[in-house]
Amino acid sequence: MNVMYWLGILGPAWAAGAILACLSAPLGCLMLWRRMAFFADTLAHGSLLGVALAAVWGLPLWVGVLGLAGVIVAVLWVMHDKRLPMDAVLAFCASSLLCGGLLIINQLPQLRAQLLGYLFGDLMALEWQNIPMLLGLTVLGCLILYKTWRAQLRLAIHADIAITEGVKAGLQRLLFMALLALFTLLALRIVGTLLMGALLVIPALTARLLAQSPKQMVIIACVLAQLGLSAGLWGSVWLDVSSGPAIVLTMSLGFMMVWGSQRVLKSNSLFL
Repeated sequence: MNVMYWLGILGPAWAAGAILACLSAPLGCLMLWRRMAFFADTLAHGSLLGVALAAVWGLPLWVGVLGLAGVIVAVLWVMHDKRLPMDAVLAFCASSLLCGGLLIINQLPQLRAQLLGYLFGDLMALEWQNIPMLLGLTVLGCLILYKTWRAQLRLAIHADIAITEGVKAGLQRLLFMALLALFTLLALRIVGTLLMGALLVIPALTARLLAQSPKQMVIIACVLAQLGLSAGLWGSVWLDVSSGPAIVLTMSLGFMMVWGSQRVLKSNSLFL
């Protein structure tokens, strides 16, 4: 395989993945701490319906995705009911939105051919002119996270104490949901709607096995996301498979290796 030849082709995709990992790592850690993994999947699945509605109404894709994300946040806010478990409500929304998006796309010939790309991503289709906007939006997301990090961390550790200390829980929750919506828009082209949650969860979950503090967990998650994206991207070229699933499977393999090695070491220590 001619490395320089493929480096010229994969350069934009590699750069896009590296940039997005800087936002996915801290977001994924916060999502685990706040137990909101189902919410990320709901936004990801809903983005497919956003794409479909944007095509029907002749709007830019980003308008449909962000608009539907806002609708999802509003609906979940209204549906907040102690009788309804939140994970069940999110599963209901995710499945309904995904099916709605699939039905509409199947009726649109111009989108039907791109369905697999929206479901599993099309990282190889990115070009260098897409990178500046991706970089700008990622930097914006990271700046918002930096400014609100202490408040978000306090809410994740103990919401009641954070509120008594003056943290505005409603505002912080809204900002966090907005950042997840921004990530959904950015990740749509990279891993698609079905694999978006994995890009957030798996590096953070693996980092949780290795880290001793929240700061360590974010740093390790960022490194693991970078490694998973790079290895998955180059592996997809070598094996001639789709890049999105290859990236997610690479990250999954990394998690299983870390978890398995820790289990083996722990078992050996019991017999010493």
